[in-house]
Amino acid sequence: MSVISIRQIQGDGLYSPYADHEVITSGVVTAVVRRGFFLQTPDVEWDGQRSDAVFVYSPDWAATPGVEMEVKGEVVDYLKHDTAKPVTQIRLEQNHIRRAPGPDIMPITITGSSLPADNAELAKLLNSLEGMLLKIPAGQTFIAPSNRYGDYVLAMDHEQMDDSVLRTELGGAILAHDNPSRWFPGFRITNYNHAPRLNVGAKLLSDVVGTLNYRVDSYQLAVSSPIKVDPSYVSLDKSTLTPQPGAVTIMTLNCFNLDSHVESENRVLNPEQDVDDDWGDGRFHTLAQAVVLQANVPDIVALQEIQDNDGAEITEVVSAADTYSLLIRTIEQLSGVHYQWADIDPGLGADGGQPGGNIRNGFLYNPQRIELLPDSIRRLGDDQPCFEDSRKPLVAVFRELHSGRELACINVHLASKRHQSSIFAPQDPDVDTKFEVRVNQAGVIREELLRLRADGTEYYVTGDFNDTEHSETLHAVLGRESANLVETLPEVERYDYNHRGKLQVLMHGVVTHEVVAEGRADYEIIHGNELLGVTPGAESDKPSDHAYVIARIRLGS
Repeated sequence: MSVISIRQIQGDGLYSPYADHEVITSGVVTAVVRRGFFLQTPDVEWDGQRSDAVFVYSPDWAATPGVEMEVKGEVVDYLKHDTAKPVTQIRLEQNHIRRAPGPDIMPITITGSSLPADNAELAKLLNSLEGMLLKIPAGQTFIAPSNRYGDYVLAMDHEQMDDSVLRTELGGAILAHDNPSRWFPGFRITNYNHAPRLNVGAKLLSDVVGTLNYRVDSYQLAVSSPIKVDPSYVSLDKSTLTPQPGAVTIMTLNCFNLDSHVESENRVLNPEQDVDDDWGDGRFHTLAQAVVLQANVPDIVALQEIQDNDGAEITEVVSAADTYSLLIRTIEQLSGVHYQWADIDPGLGADGGQPGGNIRNGFLYNPQRIELLPDSIRRLGDDQPCFEDSRKPLVAVFRELHSGRELACINVHLASKRHQSSIFAPQDPDVDTKFEVRVNQAGVIREELLRLRADGTEYYVTGDFNDTEHSETLHAVLGRESANLVETLPEVERYDYNHRGKLQVLMHGVVTHEVVAEGRADYEIIHGNELLGVTPGAESDKPSDHAYVIARIRLGS
């Protein structure tokens, strides 16, 4: 069997012409990762069409970076899942070190102007560079905070940046609505000792060199060397809105699968992911500080992602009374205010989310300022197909004690975009399989708003809509009768969530047009939490993956 080049193995497209064939090829080891290593052909000029590097799957043998070697094995177009982009790799059978060290591999430099704005052209370019040694030059801005896995994302500053990206004061990136899935260069540092904790706005002071790896439906460089950064300091915003007679303040707080219990490993579906200690990690205290110190002890707190009393354990438990009680007690210790809580338990395993968690929406309310009307609390969509295996909106009517006026609050958490296909998927790229589900869920909510309007009841809809202000989902909720308070904010402030460096607004505040026209609503996004990084390799201590939102609505005209 003769030696063939890596470029021949990669071929001209997504699939290798040598798939399912045994081959012999050679190259220099450029990086070693958890399940293998990357091999790149030395002393050749990239042709701009095909990659000169390949991943060698070798979970039982670790190569040495920098050596030149010959490998023998079967070529496989590996698919992580049905809609994934194939990754050509060689399943190692034999290896032979030809030279140690091998010839140097010079990295190709990524620039902002070298990355096509069109997603299809970008996918073609990155596929042709897959596995190759690349360089991101110093001087770029980090637009995503560090996470526990050592992932980083950068905007290419000092290069051509098109008008579709709006930059925040710290340097974060808000994308145009016609390309919300745009890709930004990023990297993963595999050695957590070299991976700094950093916030959005930090600056890259050293070049980053690594192999272009396709993982988790996107491309990023695999990096093992330390980097130098100029840190960014992010302060947590404090709301200017305070409770007032004749008005209601409502805070929206995504609690990130909050529960009061440390799960037992033998009672969860996935012990590696499902066992946590939210109390020991300080998340209850941090959430309480958000309510008291950042949101000024609002009248109502609309909570999402509250789990039952035993968290992710697979049991018959559905009540979340312990979770609410612990949060309420922690808030009271900081403020002296004793909130009441209200929710309706979901059916066992019926509302999606983390298995065993019985996730739901709920309310806290301050009985010194607000009363919950008896029998007003209910769920929407229990009998609607679009809400099957999905969190149900929670409706409650509250009376403001000073004015005696009432406000119906609807707390939502619509279907997730978790299963949206990547922009790099070979079939149906960037397709959101839950799009129609969310639009139909929005239609159910609007029907409720029409009913409330006919009854003369003021309403406020809030929560996690999992869609942006210009989406069909929000259009379906608003109809002709309602307005979104997010749109009263400057565009540069419209974000509460950071997805791989892309800032976007997923929480919204829906009221009648009359409330906006009469100037009876104030709205703020309390920034900071979504910009703060966590320590790579450590358990995340972030209380939420969203910013917090607060509205103040003056009741009556």
